[in-house]
Amino acid sequence: MDQNLQKLTLFYDGACPLCQAEILFLSGRNQADLLGFVDINSTAYDPLKVGVSCEEALAAMYGQYADGTLINGVTVFPEAYRRADLPTLAWIFSRKSMQPILKMGYRFFANNRHAISRVFGPGALWLVKTKV
Repeated sequence: MDQNLQKLTLFYDGACPLCQAEILFLSGRNQADLLGFVDINSTAYDPLKVGVSCEEALAAMYGQYADGTLINGVTVFPEAYRRADLPTLAWIFSRKSMQPILKMGYRFFANNRHAISRVFGPGALWLVKTKV
């Protein structure tokens, strides 16, 4: 893992079980402390400080580097995976050839995450919690 990586704070929907599972998974791999996590539904989330409204944050995954730079959507995932020492996932999610498919899939998930989470969320949370 590149030791020169800036810390990346992920803003996630804590009301979404699949989102919770992903955050639990990443937090369990955050040995280098290069990831921070803020639930956009909590008082810890300050839309004015971040520069992203709650509605915008609910519509897409956002991340913010330590220097204040914001990223969103599919571009957040390879950066998070890189910091969680998951080089294969980082590589897959950063391939230009994969971007159209990943963007379409992510857009579908973001728009339907609560319905999808009702089906897959409990199992994903259980799986992550048994591995942590």
